[in-house]
Amino acid sequence: MSHFVFPPLPAAHVARPLPRLSVVVPAYNEQEVIAETHRRLRAACAAVVGEDFEIVYVNDGSRDDTWPMLQEIAARDGNVVAVGLSRNFGHQLALSAGLELCRGERILMIDADLQDPPELLGEMMARIDAGADIVYGKRSERLGETAFKRGTAAAFYRVLDRLTDVDIPTDTGDFRLVTRPVLEALKQLPESHRFVRGLFAWLGFNQVALPYVRQERFAGETKYPLKRMLRLAVDAITGFSTVPLRAALWLAAIGFVVALGVGAYAVGSWLFFDTVRGWASIVGVIALFASAQLLCLAILGEYIGRMFMQAKGRPLAIVREVVVQASGQSR
Repeated sequence: MSHFVFPPLPAAHVARPLPRLSVVVPAYNEQEVIAETHRRLRAACAAVVGEDFEIVYVNDGSRDDTWPMLQEIAARDGNVVAVGLSRNFGHQLALSAGLELCRGERILMIDADLQDPPELLGEMMARIDAGADIVYGKRSERLGETAFKRGTAAAFYRVLDRLTDVDIPTDTGDFRLVTRPVLEALKQLPESHRFVRGLFAWLGFNQVALPYVRQERFAGETKYPLKRMLRLAVDAITGFSTVPLRAALWLAAIGFVVALGVGAYAVGSWLFFDTVRGWASIVGVIALFASAQLLCLAILGEYIGRMFMQAKGRPLAIVREVVVQASGQSR
């Protein structure tokens, strides 16, 4: 059962033979780069598989001219499927919607900003031919990014590696090539808070890294400001780890030991010393335990909130429109 709501698909799309390669490209406010992205993507695909490919662009509720440009590209290029979401659902759900719709034997995931070179497709296909099920890009260098962005990204992947129960490769993104059986397995995972690269790591299969230098954005601005990066980090950690719950347990244990110590000190002072009980010690103890309780409630609340959203059973995204060339032929 699909986790997305799709309109009736165009007959030209349904009637097409299954392509050897699908490329899924989520896009949000990428009008400055989308034409160059399509030119390079099409050239890379044609060089490897001829015309036996499709490019699925997913417009994630863009507020600029990205969607009209994608409609125009789909109208003139029979290898293109343009998918328009009803609003902005976020990068991970836009990517998931494209993965749900694509039909190729092998599936390449790539962002529209051209930081991940589409020309690496040939090397990735060769690794699949050699027996890999998943080939993921591993960033050996990140050009055009601030020291803050590089530092926070490095810290994120190291913390994620320490906290999660799944071995998620460091310094990787969603740039990867997978086989159809891998994608079909991914589509069985119903969770709504998605960290797609973590889900692929959880699946297993034969995964191979392809080191590469990540380029600067061709044009435009990053669509992952600090707020979205933090949200993605929370999704990654809470989606693949129970360490925060264990931390709450350890905090409760430490608090219990502290409470015993404070209690023993109070009893000893009452028995052997003429002491005056002060407000400071009382307030300190209350603050300590109030903080511990609030922290535990916050951690539990994050997990309970995810259970609540999952129990609703809502679709992950609503696809408003799918556009393909009526004849199904390139021109």
